Amino acid sequence: QVQLVESGGGLVQAGGSLRASCAASGRTFSYYAMGWFRQAPGKEREFVAAISWSGGSTYYADSVKGRFTISRDNAKNTVYLQMNRLKPEDTAVYYCAAGSYGFSEYAYNYWGQGTQVTVSS
Repeated sequence: QVQLVESGGGLVQAGGSLRASCAASGRTFSYYAMGWFRQAPGKEREFVAAISWSGGSTYYADSVKGRFTISRDNAKNTVYLQMNRLKPEDTAVYYCAAGSYGFSEYAYNYWGQGTQVTVSS
């Protein structure tokens, strides 16, 4: 069992940066790939980024490639999402998830409660 708690969301102007964190409980954090997803009001939840259990492989949605960076620290049971050059269309609730490496939400078994990111124009 893995419990996930996100933090680090907030309000930022377009062009700014934020770093979201996701702290995991349990000793098996390093066994899981981790992903970030987001859901904007009135829209379906969508994939943002994923990282393999070792951190050696990463994968990004085209919409964030080159602006967002996913990383993890297995010693701290934490995964990060560094968000640079933010745009108003990045406004959403951001969720972290633990499971198998991939871009489908069905690959992930455990989900956090989400953290709000709001980008003003």
